[in-house]
Amino acid sequence: MTPGRRRPPSGTKAPGLKPSGTKPPASRIKGRLTRQGGAAPEDAAVPPAAERTQKVLARMGLGSRREIEGWIEAGRLTVDGRALTMGERLLPGQAVFLDGKPLYTETRTRIARTFILNKPAGTVCTRKDPEQRPTVFELFPGALSRQLVCVGRLDFNTAGLLIFTTDGELAHRLMHPRHGVLREYAVRVFGKVDDEVLLRLEAGVEVDGETLAFEDVERQAGQGINEWYTCRLKTGRNREVRRLWESQGLTVSRLIRVRFGPLQLPRRLPAGRHVEVTGPDLGALYKAVGLPGPAPASDPVKPASPRKPRHVPAQTRGRSPRPR
Repeated sequence: MTPGRRRPPSGTKAPGLKPSGTKPPASRIKGRLTRQGGAAPEDAAVPPAAERTQKVLARMGLGSRREIEGWIEAGRLTVDGRALTMGERLLPGQAVFLDGKPLYTETRTRIARTFILNKPAGTVCTRKDPEQRPTVFELFPGALSRQLVCVGRLDFNTAGLLIFTTDGELAHRLMHPRHGVLREYAVRVFGKVDDEVLLRLEAGVEVDGETLAFEDVERQAGQGINEWYTCRLKTGRNREVRRLWESQGLTVSRLIRVRFGPLQLPRRLPAGRHVEVTGPDLGALYKAVGLPGPAPASDPVKPASPRKPRHVPAQTRGRSPRPR
């Protein structure tokens, strides 16, 4: 022992020294394991940047979520030489193949585009129809139509606003009930409608085992037994507007969708024509479903050259009638 120094009492720690049994902080162990190539902690198993495959591909406009999920279930999508599984997250740098052909890489960029179509009555909202009826996709140029996702559907005899987009994530959110996007319709009703009928339609009625209701109904211009009404709702069930009126013993003689969320059917847009949504209108549409706005398109598509649909009734090719 050096002269002049005293040994510290038993159980005390000398200044500047650590007890031999003290463990280093967990953060230091985590960093040491990472640098040495050791086992990664559980919370680092999925990098924060990893997203579900169907979400990434839908956002790129490569298909709707439902369509992409169908590819996964059928084993058509592969990554790293193996079939993707449902819900699997796509890691940075991974490439996705569809039927053995490259579909997506991390460096691929795509400008999202969104369009409003004034759907004419007498068309169906499918790409191919077994009855050979004209489809709404035939109203777009061929190369563009293959990239588009139709947001919801209008039945064969319904006209008006349809949204098409190359952004699958936007389409998914617009159609999902939890976002409650408002739809507005102009309806011409044949039959006697009193205030009690309107109250029942707003309160909710039982139709085919489910409760249907309008958010609100407004009486518009009209004379005699045919009157126009404005109906609003936040769901998109099959033939929902017609079924509600029919439950009251009434007949819908004309049905036109005039608004979807913040987008309104342009008054000067003829039936069968489309226009690209840009600027503040596009930003408002993304904001309505909680998405950041897309990058602006550098070469917007002009609505001047759609393919001519087959067998569309002559009276639907002009401007759609609107209630006054």
